[in-house]
Amino acid sequence: MSAEKMAGKVDADVEAIGEGDGDSSADGVVLDVSVAGTAGLKTAADGHTILVPQPSDSPDDPLNWSPSRKWIILLVISFAAFLPDYGSAVGAVTLLPQAEIWHMTPDEVNHSQAGNVFMLGVGGIVTVAFSAYFGRLPVLFWFMVGAVATAVWCTAAQSFESFMAARILNGFFSTVAQGGGLMFINDIFFFHEHARKINIWSSFIIVSPYLGPMLTAFIINTQIWQWAFGVYSIETGLCFIAIMIFMDETFYDRKLPAAQQPVRVARWRRMIGIEQWQSRQLRNSFKDAVMRPFIVICKPPMFISCLYYLMTFAWVVGINTTLAIFLVPLYGFGPKQIGFFYFTPVVAAILGEIVGHWLHDKVAIFAASRNQGHRFEPEARYIAIWISTPFILAGLVLLGFALEREYHYMFASLGWGLYVFGIMITTVSVSAYCLDSYPEASGEVAAWLNFSRSTAGFIVSYFMVRWAGDQGPIRQFGAMTGICAFAFVLIVVFQFYGKRIRRWSGPVNFKTL
Repeated sequence: MSAEKMAGKVDADVEAIGEGDGDSSADGVVLDVSVAGTAGLKTAADGHTILVPQPSDSPDDPLNWSPSRKWIILLVISFAAFLPDYGSAVGAVTLLPQAEIWHMTPDEVNHSQAGNVFMLGVGGIVTVAFSAYFGRLPVLFWFMVGAVATAVWCTAAQSFESFMAARILNGFFSTVAQGGGLMFINDIFFFHEHARKINIWSSFIIVSPYLGPMLTAFIINTQIWQWAFGVYSIETGLCFIAIMIFMDETFYDRKLPAAQQPVRVARWRRMIGIEQWQSRQLRNSFKDAVMRPFIVICKPPMFISCLYYLMTFAWVVGINTTLAIFLVPLYGFGPKQIGFFYFTPVVAAILGEIVGHWLHDKVAIFAASRNQGHRFEPEARYIAIWISTPFILAGLVLLGFALEREYHYMFASLGWGLYVFGIMITTVSVSAYCLDSYPEASGEVAAWLNFSRSTAGFIVSYFMVRWAGDQGPIRQFGAMTGICAFAFVLIVVFQFYGKRIRRWSGPVNFKTL
């Protein structure tokens, strides 16, 4: 395959990789036992891939859980990560009937959308800070309680003011698995498994803002707008039930001796946080937990990666939240036609996931071969962006020309699809790079990338429609293309100086993962 031929640290203490040694990845990671030349290390089923980190002998260690249990947890977390952008994007279609009912302009109703998107980013930061103190499972559980309650509130709201309040709170609570998803992946999977698992988790996130409007368009074609949020409420409730049935606490500190490990008694006690509260002294203090996200974002590799992602991903949210406003007058689309139009980004995201499933491993093998197969460095993750960037730039240019020159809607569809395909590959590359650089800060990494994505969408959703009206789609999308091209320059710089920058910035030195 595969990432298993990637290489990992030539150090007998491989357990330090990803557990407190924030600079461990500065020299690369070696995973082949024949290269490490160290006996007694635990390996994968192939007999030569070193397991990083080294699992303990305890059955409570999530790394020792069965593959089926790990896959179920991954799918539940991915489904929970699917919901925030899905629910947010539902409002991109319902704003038209809502504006008519509440006697407002679509742009005014879109303010509720902007508030929801902004809180998706804020909620992610709070999620990981709380998880570092209270534990993963209780934060996931209680935030999903809030997500279900506020989803129902969105459905039942009778006024714009009530609806907007519900949307803002729903954004805050629903983002728990999107903002902290990398925590769970890092907790239960080994280093050589990360890229493919991130690819699956990311695909749920990328496809969600397109499935939301697609299904909503079909719903409001025959039903009142409340049914669109009713379906979202049902989906959120089903995810909450899956969490109660299948999820468990994935945090496990392998640095603690077996005698000091907290005893696991009843899963329901871990779910609501009783067991984690009793063992809180073994984790971060509340002050340390709150400071962790700010320590991570102050690291230049993390800050620059988030800046790149913000400038590249902003147009996903901007296009998605306003495209219906373009399509209706230009092509005379109704709700059903808009729904069909959203098939394009859904297919593009799925194709991006399929290609990425193989691409990121091929990149890893290629990067290791350049180092005589001895080590894999995080900057190699950004090689895939050289492949994704042409799709992003070409897609934006084509979409801008199609909207202004009134090309056939299939050209607009193709441009949108090219852009989404590139973004799918880019998202996995950025996530994998940040996780490889700071594996002991997996939650904070996910939260800041989520914050970058959400903040970008929050900003551009306010001026996308006015921007197109003032300058026209060609100049508008041309500016987007230029910003994405400038962002790519940051990646080029990182490929030459990233390792040096990571060494200079140093480790994060957290007490726990």
